[in-house]
Amino acid sequence: MARNITSNLGRYSDLYVVLAIVTIIIMMVLPLPAFLLDVLLAANISLSLLILLITMSIREPLEVAAFPSLLLIITLFRLSLNVSSTRLILLTGNPGRIIQAFGNFVVGGNYVVGFVIFLILVVVQFVVITKGSERVAEVAARFTLDAMPGKQMSIDADLNSGLISEAEARHRRMQIAREADFYGAMDGASKFVKGDAIAGIIITIINVLGGFAIGMFQKGLDFTTALTRYTLLSIGDGLVSQIPALLVSTAMGIIITRAASENNLGQDLTSQLFSQYKVLATAGAVIILMGLVPGMPTIPFFVIGFLFIGLAVGMFRSQKEAELTEDETLEQQQIEESRKPESLISLLQIDPIELEIGYSLIPLVDESQGGDMLERISMIRRQAALDLGLLVPVIRIRDNLQLNPDQYVIKIKGVQVGRGELMVNHYLAMDAGGVTETISGIPTKEPAFGLDALWVDGSQRERAEYAGYTVVDPPAVLATHLTEIIREHAHELLGRQEVQTLLDGVRSDYPAVVEELVPDLLTIGEIQKVLQNLLREGVPIRNFITILETLADTAAITRDTDYLTEYVREALGRQVTQGYVENGQLTVLTLSPQWEEEIAASIDHTERGITVTMDPRQLQELYRQLGESLERHMLPYPIVLVAPQIRMALKRLTERAIPRLVVLSYNEISPDDQVQVIGTVN
Repeated sequence: MARNITSNLGRYSDLYVVLAIVTIIIMMVLPLPAFLLDVLLAANISLSLLILLITMSIREPLEVAAFPSLLLIITLFRLSLNVSSTRLILLTGNPGRIIQAFGNFVVGGNYVVGFVIFLILVVVQFVVITKGSERVAEVAARFTLDAMPGKQMSIDADLNSGLISEAEARHRRMQIAREADFYGAMDGASKFVKGDAIAGIIITIINVLGGFAIGMFQKGLDFTTALTRYTLLSIGDGLVSQIPALLVSTAMGIIITRAASENNLGQDLTSQLFSQYKVLATAGAVIILMGLVPGMPTIPFFVIGFLFIGLAVGMFRSQKEAELTEDETLEQQQIEESRKPESLISLLQIDPIELEIGYSLIPLVDESQGGDMLERISMIRRQAALDLGLLVPVIRIRDNLQLNPDQYVIKIKGVQVGRGELMVNHYLAMDAGGVTETISGIPTKEPAFGLDALWVDGSQRERAEYAGYTVVDPPAVLATHLTEIIREHAHELLGRQEVQTLLDGVRSDYPAVVEELVPDLLTIGEIQKVLQNLLREGVPIRNFITILETLADTAAITRDTDYLTEYVREALGRQVTQGYVENGQLTVLTLSPQWEEEIAASIDHTERGITVTMDPRQLQELYRQLGESLERHMLPYPIVLVAPQIRMALKRLTERAIPRLVVLSYNEISPDDQVQVIGTVN
């Protein structure tokens, strides 16, 4: 039913507004009976109250975009009522019961007090509310117009970047234009209220003076009677007009000062003024103290103070209950999310490298407990970049309660590759070959290289150092082990994304090198395999420009990553051999021609690269003779120098049985290095 009434009003709303405005204008000319004036005055008060309540309920000013026009109409209506009431006061002396009731109630037998109260209402409306609203409307209109170009540019930028659609951009532009028009109209409409307040004062003075003159000279009333009757009616008429005017002025001030919000004015004031229970409790305590001041009325201050404290206690309890409810809701949502299949995707992700520690080792990584392991890990990653040219991913550190308290585990892509034990309050003493005195300690193995060692407490540290032991603390042991793991498994840590990062870094300074190679000659995956082959044998890839240029030169000949690796190794000859040269001399073993021929005959070229198929008995014999030669000849480094054609094949054959064997080809030797062959594997 309410919807039907609203629909009918909306259908003929234009006719109703025209009829209302015409009627208001006619009221200024035609006299009205007293009972009809009472009805219209009651309607004026009701409409003014309705306007005030509406402005308090809106969330943003544009919800009442017609307010400037409404302000003009309600002001015109109020002025027409002033004219009608003045006519009745001066003609008949009976303007209706509402005006007489307001006059009797406010005046209360004292006309001076009544007139003063009327003047106070006018001053409050004119000087305080109307003047302030006028200034706010003027500033708001100016700022809105000044901000229009910036808002328009912001909308255009969002539209060009694809953040909003054309329809939304059009809607936002229209909204900005409406805001500018609204505040500009409010700036002008505020003058209506100002003029209405001035007119109210003038009309009241006219009613008093005119009524006094008519009562004495036309109706023959004495001075006191005329002054009493017409002053009472004039003040009542002024109050009936000024109270609705005060309501409308207040509504205008609220709607101008109202900023866009998600709530109405009442909700905003309640949530913003009474949301801090600590502030309320403090204010209540201060008010109670004021009540204790001698001469102050105690009861009012105590009532208000304890009321504030009571509100603070209630708000504190409500916030705690709300927090508990929110936690329970969040926990329930997490449980529901964990049951969804999509939540399992995060469980499938594996960290490239991670370190799991027992709970006794947590102080090593906790900076608040003096642990410096995180800083050491940063240095390890930095050193890996300098030594190998490898961007080591972030090392994830987790505590694992399934480990023994002193244990740690190093994992590469979720698979354990290293394990060790540390004693936090001890030092690891290792025999490097110069020990002059044996000390007591807990026997153990150094985790990185498997050396025999002892755990000694802090009181024996200096003694162990004097005895010739190499003494290190637990963080250094763990850092050394982690460094060796990274060196041994560097090729596993280099993925396609890391290769792309390296290429992007080179492209900024050497774009021609990258553009020539990728993607016309080689893919990122093929470059990755070449780099992994280099890292697998400990060859640094820091000289990335030379690697890319060599690949660009040879990729036109072959795309076999094994052959490309050999070409790159030859180009990086100095980097390959520099770690094994001592005093400009490279000490090596060689293979006999028979072994080289046997290995060359076992090489097969497949789609997966070079494969070696050698008879198992011959392979075991090769391992035996290599082992005996390495034991017989004490080389600084276990190096075998062979022909370029079989270098890769020999490394593939021996990388599992003799993992630390270094296999070099003749083409990788720098002309500046002297080669000393101290034995041949026959």
